[in-house]
Amino acid sequence: MLQEFSSPPLHEASPCVLETERLSLRRPTLADVKAIARLANDRRIAENTRRLPHPYLQEHAVDFMRYLAAEPREIAFLIEHNFVAVGVAGLALHEADRPELGYWLGVEHWGQGFGTEAARAVIDYYFEEFDGEHLLAGARVANPASRSVLEKCGFQWTGVELHRIESLGSSTPVDRFRLSRGVWSSLKHWGRSVRRES
Repeated sequence: MLQEFSSPPLHEASPCVLETERLSLRRPTLADVKAIARLANDRRIAENTRRLPHPYLQEHAVDFMRYLAAEPREIAFLIEHNFVAVGVAGLALHEADRPELGYWLGVEHWGQGFGTEAARAVIDYYFEEFDGEHLLAGARVANPASRSVLEKCGFQWTGVELHRIESLGSSTPVDRFRLSRGVWSSLKHWGRSVRRES
């Protein structure tokens, strides 16, 4: 998880809940601040995301909620498993031709397939709600688990770029990936996610 609104919605995107086999993804609220701060306050997460500081305090989570409320080009979902927060996934739609998927999970929830399941739900949401022809994503070269999530979702590697990682205070190599609408369409029966209005 990064001008013009990137890709106009096919119809007005509304607050909704995305449901998968094991997960529920919903818009985070101020009531989620403590859970988000607890999960995000781990250097291993911060070092693999562009914008998460470390340490990650409750004030950062409050600022994140305020930012989401003020910025319609950022869409975030709190990922829950059995009503327990496990991470965050979302879309950055700041640049017309560069819509981007982002996600992170609390360390105790790594290795359970939640990343792939949540990413697929957000990808489905993007291609069903917006008319963009592709979706971008990135993973640090040193983060093979995240690269694996993207590859399982049909993303294709496009090269390596340097990106600044806030918690490191420097730039680091990031593998860049692209998923086209056509590839998504051919794969979208991967285990359907369900959307319901909240």
